[in-house]
Amino acid sequence: MDSENNESGVCGCCGPLRPRYKRLVDNIFPEDPKDGLSKSDMEKLTFYAVSAPEKLDRIGAYLAERLSRDVVRHRYGNVVIAMEALDQLLMACHSQSIKPFVESFLHMVAKLLESREPDLQVLGTNSFVKFANIEEDTPSYHRRYDFFVSQFSAMCHSTHEEPETRTRIRVAGIKGLQGVVRKTVNDELQAIIWEPQHMDKLIPSMLFNMQDSEDLDRAGHPGTPSGVGQDGEENPAALAESCFRELLGRAAYGNMNNAVRPVLVHLDNHHLWDPNEFAVSCFRIIMYSIQAQHSHHVIQQVLNHLDTHNKNTPRVRAGIVQVLLETVAIAAKGSVGPTVLEVFNTLLKHLRMSVDFELGESSRRNSSTSVSSGRGKESEERIVQNAIIQTIGFFGGNLPDYQRAEVMMFIMGKVPVYGTPCHTLDTVKIGHQGTKRIQTMLLSSLIMVTSGFKSKSMAAALPPPFLDPLFSISLMEDSELRQLVLEILHNIIDRHDNRAKLRGIRIIPNVAALKIKREKISKQDVAFMKKHGQQLYRHIYLGCKEEDNVHKNFELLFTTLAVLTIELANEEVVIDLIRLSIALQDMALANEENMPMFIRCGIMALVAAYLNFLSQMIANPPFCQHVSKVIELRNMDAPYLLPEHIFRDKCPFPESLDKEDRLLYFQTADMAECLAGPGYNAERLSIPYVPQVTDEDRLTRRKSFVDTISLQVDIINSLPDKSQLAEEITFETLKKAIDTTGLEEQEREKRRQVMEKFQKGPFEEIAAHCESKANMLHDRLAQIFELTIRPPPSPSGVVSISSGHTQHQSVPVYEMKFPDLCVY
Repeated sequence: MDSENNESGVCGCCGPLRPRYKRLVDNIFPEDPKDGLSKSDMEKLTFYAVSAPEKLDRIGAYLAERLSRDVVRHRYGNVVIAMEALDQLLMACHSQSIKPFVESFLHMVAKLLESREPDLQVLGTNSFVKFANIEEDTPSYHRRYDFFVSQFSAMCHSTHEEPETRTRIRVAGIKGLQGVVRKTVNDELQAIIWEPQHMDKLIPSMLFNMQDSEDLDRAGHPGTPSGVGQDGEENPAALAESCFRELLGRAAYGNMNNAVRPVLVHLDNHHLWDPNEFAVSCFRIIMYSIQAQHSHHVIQQVLNHLDTHNKNTPRVRAGIVQVLLETVAIAAKGSVGPTVLEVFNTLLKHLRMSVDFELGESSRRNSSTSVSSGRGKESEERIVQNAIIQTIGFFGGNLPDYQRAEVMMFIMGKVPVYGTPCHTLDTVKIGHQGTKRIQTMLLSSLIMVTSGFKSKSMAAALPPPFLDPLFSISLMEDSELRQLVLEILHNIIDRHDNRAKLRGIRIIPNVAALKIKREKISKQDVAFMKKHGQQLYRHIYLGCKEEDNVHKNFELLFTTLAVLTIELANEEVVIDLIRLSIALQDMALANEENMPMFIRCGIMALVAAYLNFLSQMIANPPFCQHVSKVIELRNMDAPYLLPEHIFRDKCPFPESLDKEDRLLYFQTADMAECLAGPGYNAERLSIPYVPQVTDEDRLTRRKSFVDTISLQVDIINSLPDKSQLAEEITFETLKKAIDTTGLEEQEREKRRQVMEKFQKGPFEEIAAHCESKANMLHDRLAQIFELTIRPPPSPSGVVSISSGHTQHQSVPVYEMKFPDLCVY
């Protein structure tokens, strides 16, 4: 007989000689396991364990011995009784001596989990969950849960043949992982649970069950919400999501990266970026479960993952970008951290890469015969680009105003503008088509970022580093780009949301009925218009005469003029806007640039619509009457000069515009008479508006480099020879030079014109005129000084260097030339 049988035989004969704890343990097992645990005997065992806690480790070891024997012999009824007794002892005893007992308990749970029987696995899991809910007084220095993490994770991936049994095992595995999380995350000594080898098992197990439920819903149960089963409680997806949320909610600052990285790896391994519904739902759970101050960790992880997949298929990249959109949308409502500009920098980098891929595919498609596949790849790249623009716009639109202003400057700095290093770099790499694509997409994202932007001061919203490149783009020969620039200006200038009330370009019969909101113009905005007003007028003027303008361009130009009037117009600005309108009308009538008739009539309609709006906004009855009279005559005799007619699809164009029919046009003298009186300086209306020529024309306009060189050559060749300019001196020439008749009158007229210019001309034009003269004078003086300044002579001699040797040449005093004031 073996030792176990010997012990059994001796104890059978001499029961009283056995230790008391063994007798008490044996008594809880009935003769028939179906009768269950003997309550009275269990109470005795519990009382003994509480009274003699030093015996707990022996009780646990003996129970573990019996349980191991019963598992091997398949006496599952006794196994259940043993685990029930262990659970009750564990709940009843809280002392220092419980530590060895716990080790025996965990050993028994491990035995059950290792068995092949689902019932025993579930039984062991339930006991572990009860143990996990017990709060221990002192931490454990040596206890490890590596086996339980591995075993519970394996149960979460159960592939049992019977669906019900498979579900039971998976639910048990998830509950077990939840128990491990609860037992370890709050224990500083168990921080090892956050290490990658454990997170790589925990998180994929939860995601697998969440994903499996979504697949089932998508395949056969579309009406059932994800994570909700018929019994509601035993659904693996619901439990897995609950455990996932709990784990993320307990994640500390230093553990975020280890918690998020397995999610990204799981989505990669299971190809869940396309389609990305599950990926989006996962990151929504993550963002709402973690602490708000940790949001930027998640965003950073997704950005790094996007960088890792920069050469993947367009749909995968688009899926990652859409996930990023969800994360930043939630994070923007709280704390985003220091990653704001990094988010935009990464997105703009991938936008540029997407354009490169698209253009590369386009060029390869042109050189090959596979047209359909090339077009498909190109359209997929557009999906990526649209997703990036949406992310940029949505993220920027949810930022506070002070951060949004920084983002606007940052994006504008990335827009390729002609004449800047950025543009030169882009055109070298991606060419004109790629440059235009990037400009269009970045301006589209700027529209989304500036939407809803409310700045108290225009100077803060439109600083020169932002305004100058924006206006440079508005001078390009592309109607779509000019439309985007005007929409950005509308978003920034229209601080009271009046654009929707204007509803396109039209003759508004009653402006007061629109109930336009406006406030008194601040001193800062008045100063802004004095500094940048001429720049705004100039770009409106130049934008009107572009030959590729369409209906939408004129609508946006009208809205620009109207919004400027509402938000930034005082008496001086009103006069400037009227001068601009008259200049536009004169430009359309003179037609010095041979504009198409549609553009000329469109400009006339724009001027009519705006002056009708302006006259009612300033509430000047004579001005309103004059404008209304012109509009009535146009309705009868020239409807093509009104917006309601010219912008229709089949509006007949006139062969020419008759300048002599003065009643059809707005007259400067009549408007000056209407505005005469206090408040408006109507005399300034007589000064025609002329746009200033600036460096923007040189940087932005259409002439190519070759055209510019040829133009310069033509000008140089057309200049007369200097020898031809020398006039031959004759008697008649001398007579004309001596005769002073009429010179005094010419001088007086010249003086009068100068005085009138400085008295009545706008300050900006006078300043520009003086500045150009000062610059010319400065250049001439610099040239003269460069030619004439020499070192002064010295009696001691001057130093000259010839053939590498220094020579001193003395100058006699009597040969030195002194100023007249120094000689007496």
